[in-house]
Amino acid sequence: MRVAIAGAGAVGRSIARELLGKHHQVLLIDKDPAKVIPDRIKGAEWRLGDACEVANLEEARLEECDVVVGATGDDKANLVLSLLAKTEFAVRRVVARINHPANEWLFTEAWGVDTAVSTPRVLASLVEEAVEVGDIVRLFGIREGQANLVELTLPEDAPCSGKPVRDLRLPKDTTLVGIVRGKRVITPSPEEPLEAGDELLFIALPNSEDDLRNAVLP
Repeated sequence: MRVAIAGAGAVGRSIARELLGKHHQVLLIDKDPAKVIPDRIKGAEWRLGDACEVANLEEARLEECDVVVGATGDDKANLVLSLLAKTEFAVRRVVARINHPANEWLFTEAWGVDTAVSTPRVLASLVEEAVEVGDIVRLFGIREGQANLVELTLPEDAPCSGKPVRDLRLPKDTTLVGIVRGKRVITPSPEEPLEAGDELLFIALPNSEDDLRNAVLP
């Protein structure tokens, strides 16, 4: 993929390194000359300029990008970039960083955002995940909350412990998408036995979460 990242700070550079390591093409854009240092991340394309200005995005050939990431520390800039990427350049997928949780309600498809990432929300979810064994933890919403990625850690007395995945009686509109067991990530197959302590990852509709809890927990 060709990916444009607005914001060459610590977050933008980390994303760029990950993508380059997976052999994607990366373009980093920043208006701060102090941050545009190509030697920091070799293999990436660099551009000095304001990612909120259409002329700069045209010169960067944003229409050729598969994904655009708004990773600046300014929520307004990330929103403007998202809207321009989607409406002016028809970018297929736009990901935006939310710096301040109070602005989270703005990061929707109306502003061109396909996926919004709030660091405080993710950190809070990870804290909850660490302490809420035996309950559902909502990690993040998909399609503006139409569905959620949720995590559930099996307690010692879970009735499904020791039984294969095929025996789970999941509610409608709920899918088991992964099992984290220790340092392993397991793709669930019908024969895979479940174990106490397994972290089960589901995609579920919000109104199915209570039924999911009742189906899996004692």
